[in-house]
Amino acid sequence: MKPPHLGCETARIKEGVNCAILFEMPSSTLTHLECPECHRKFTADRVQTFCTDCRSPLLARYDLAAASRSVTRDQISGRRRGLWRWAELLPVRLERFRLTLGEGDTPLLPAPRLGAQLGLKNLFIKDESSNPTSSFKARGLAVAVGRALELGRKEFVIPTAGNAGGALAFYAARAGARAHIFMPKDAPRANQEEVRASGAELQLVDGLISDAARLAGEAARRHRWFDVSTFKEPYRLEGKKTMGLELAEAFGWDLPDVILYPTGGGTGLVGMWKAFAELGSLGWIGAGRPRMVTVQADGCAPIVRAFQEGTPRAEPWEGAQTLAAGLRVPAVFADRLVLRVLQESGGTAVAVSDQEMLTAQGEMAQMEGIFAAPEGAATLAGLRRLREQDWIRPTERVVLFNTGSGLKYL
Repeated sequence: MKPPHLGCETARIKEGVNCAILFEMPSSTLTHLECPECHRKFTADRVQTFCTDCRSPLLARYDLAAASRSVTRDQISGRRRGLWRWAELLPVRLERFRLTLGEGDTPLLPAPRLGAQLGLKNLFIKDESSNPTSSFKARGLAVAVGRALELGRKEFVIPTAGNAGGALAFYAARAGARAHIFMPKDAPRANQEEVRASGAELQLVDGLISDAARLAGEAARRHRWFDVSTFKEPYRLEGKKTMGLELAEAFGWDLPDVILYPTGGGTGLVGMWKAFAELGSLGWIGAGRPRMVTVQADGCAPIVRAFQEGTPRAEPWEGAQTLAAGLRVPAVFADRLVLRVLQESGGTAVAVSDQEMLTAQGEMAQMEGIFAAPEGAATLAGLRRLREQDWIRPTERVVLFNTGSGLKYL
């Protein structure tokens, strides 16, 4: 079954016919939003941000019984590749708002040479650098911008360490919407230039992403722009969860044993865990779950510190410093959710140095042909640490996430 959102466009362009006549449209089964702390429900049919009572992100909920009746996992696997083939489990209802630049379905690559070096028989790298704007941020912003447009918003603002700003800028351009990007002055030049190239407004900020977030929030309130900051709207998470959906499919619906993920704001980690829960409710996977591992920089490791101390919240990190821009996130808004994932999965949290990242970046390039961003290379450094501690067994299936291209740092 081919995905109607691409076939439809072809038919509309060539013949001007009604898409609904030619294709059965996959429908979102989105029902409502929910606060994971107080479990209050929010309507999904108007713009929402976060639960102000709990200072918590909102999670999208779906009618999974209806989804299981309307589509099978084999049907989804048979659709044309791309993020939107999972439409029943994504929040955008109308096909015309399903923005795409070709995101999703990134390769899951065996890493046999690195695996042999580390004594692992089943090591894989999920390489997100082939996404539009060369990072995993494309997934979240495609869905967040599409859903906000569907709900009537046309002007966006985001604070970013770099990659999310580029992704918002280009998806807004794709939709003919306006975007305003607040980015630290020392963010990688490639990120700055891609924002400028898109026609979005770029505001360079003295300080960290937390300083950019403060200024972006003030601008959002003053101009009534829609703020798509990490976890301060519900739908970037939904785009990121497709990484987990793809992993389940790639492993024949039998999840890997360990996933190492570079964690700044934590959207991907939480998103994948949510994806696994939804797939379990659908009956598409069994009860087994991966042990989830957060990898951070030792110069900015609020989640690692909180996990090691056993606290339910992660205090902001003072004096954050690391060459990995995406890991220089001193305050994690969804800290409770991230820590819960680590605890529920039996996972752990590891901090690595910038030098370890650079060494791992070279190893990944020279041994597997993947030029990872420092954030992605951090997962290899973290894996090496966990193998030294015998936390991972030689026969376990292990997935490293490279979240972006090393070219962004040139």
